[in-house]
Amino acid sequence: MGLDKEAVRRVFPNLTKELEGDENRVGVNSVRTETPMGEKAVSKGFSHYMPDTIDFIRRCDTQEQAEEIITYLERRGEIEKQYAAELMEQLKEKGLRSFGSKKENDYYLRHGET
Repeated sequence: MGLDKEAVRRVFPNLTKELEGDENRVGVNSVRTETPMGEKAVSKGFSHYMPDTIDFIRRCDTQEQAEEIITYLERRGEIEKQYAAELMEQLKEKGLRSFGSKKENDYYLRHGET
């Protein structure tokens, strides 16, 4: 069944209004290329949560600090060479904040379960 934009608008006026409106938009402020790590990061609360590479990068103030973190974790064998290369590429192409907003001091205390 092929519908053009006008046909969809006539048949589904409320859906069209929702899709075209700004009211229900959700911003994306970070990118995680490793799904399991991302799923762990959004788990409820921070009980038993171990910060990953992205968490460390999000504490950085400069791109140079992030590069240092990535290099350090790769050198220690905590991340694979390929993953480190992907992180460096994202850092150079999309910038430091593409990993998410800066995590300030006491982030886990303020954002954990209460």
